[in-house]
Amino acid sequence: MLQQIFKDVDSLYEEMVEIRRYLHQHPEVSFHEEKTAQYITDYYDRLGLPYRSQVGGNGVIATLKGGKPGKTVALRADFDALPIQDEKEVPYKSTVPGVMHACGHDGHTASLLCLAKALVPYQDELPGTILFLHQHAEEYAPGGAKPMIEDGALEGVDAVFGTHLWSNTPVGAIETAPTKFFAGADRFEITIQGVGGHGAQPHQTKDALVIGSQLVTSLQQIVSRKVDPLEEAVLTVGTFQAGTTFNVIADSASLTGTVRTFNEQTQDLIIVEMEKQIKGICAMNDCTYTFDYLKGYPPVVNHEKEAALVIESAAETPGVEEARYVSPVMTGEDFSYYLLERPGAFYFTGAQKEGHAYPHHHPKFDLDERALPISAKTLFHAYMRYQEEN
Repeated sequence: MLQQIFKDVDSLYEEMVEIRRYLHQHPEVSFHEEKTAQYITDYYDRLGLPYRSQVGGNGVIATLKGGKPGKTVALRADFDALPIQDEKEVPYKSTVPGVMHACGHDGHTASLLCLAKALVPYQDELPGTILFLHQHAEEYAPGGAKPMIEDGALEGVDAVFGTHLWSNTPVGAIETAPTKFFAGADRFEITIQGVGGHGAQPHQTKDALVIGSQLVTSLQQIVSRKVDPLEEAVLTVGTFQAGTTFNVIADSASLTGTVRTFNEQTQDLIIVEMEKQIKGICAMNDCTYTFDYLKGYPPVVNHEKEAALVIESAAETPGVEEARYVSPVMTGEDFSYYLLERPGAFYFTGAQKEGHAYPHHHPKFDLDERALPISAKTLFHAYMRYQEEN
């Protein structure tokens, strides 16, 4: 049965591509994915699978209950897009100005939908229950995973698996980590209030632009001089806005950025040190400030047994040439919330498009669609291996 299902998934390749490209042309940003959610529920209506919609917002969960006893396993795919203008010149280019699927969530959705279609004919032969967990709003904290869990998404679930199509990894490769995989992702906002004035009379001002520049430089020393070198950490100032014209000294400045860490102690240390730096520099320059720090997604920490299961099952899946452990990455993912509640693992499915070097979240991002059936097959194989081992 397993090998036949693999063949059936492969036979749905053209449909996966069609779905992926349709969603790519009609993207919706986080928390506004009403039409995408409707597309998903319409698909399950045609399959005749029961589902629950509006889970924690725009989430959808379809259920396939096998005819044989077994565990309940959730397989997750996200479906939100990003506020980025699509700059690719392809037939399936986004038709929505300023919005595109720049991270592969369209492919995640296409893979999971077609996996469900492939499995329906085998329902009586399958062990346990599969939940096809379609999650909204992964891209923007507080995200969709947490409210979906709060709305009962994991009730009765024994394990959860998810994959991310990854444009930095060649097609045919599966990658994961035995424990920590994705960093916790926080964001911050800082405002500096000085005193503006004439560009020719700086002595009568408190130059917020200069003060902000001092702060940007100072903040970079927190990771390099305060954090243990053996601890992974990133502090990035992503925006710096100050001033209105060439001959006016800015009275205010705004900085935003992100912090990435893997453990709570390092996270707390960075917050304390940031407050010290901001307070000290503003006091030295006799100005005021506000500092808002939002703790975002926790780190994605795989469960060792389930991560090993992914590697072992993927290595025996048609289309996979290599399944390997890799070093953690500093990007963030709200799949972390599922792993805080249930055993499971998250992994990369290689989707690098040959000759196309654009990374995730780039206006020209694209992926190799040959990865779509591989992601579906490896998710299903992980499900089956979990049933066998439990």
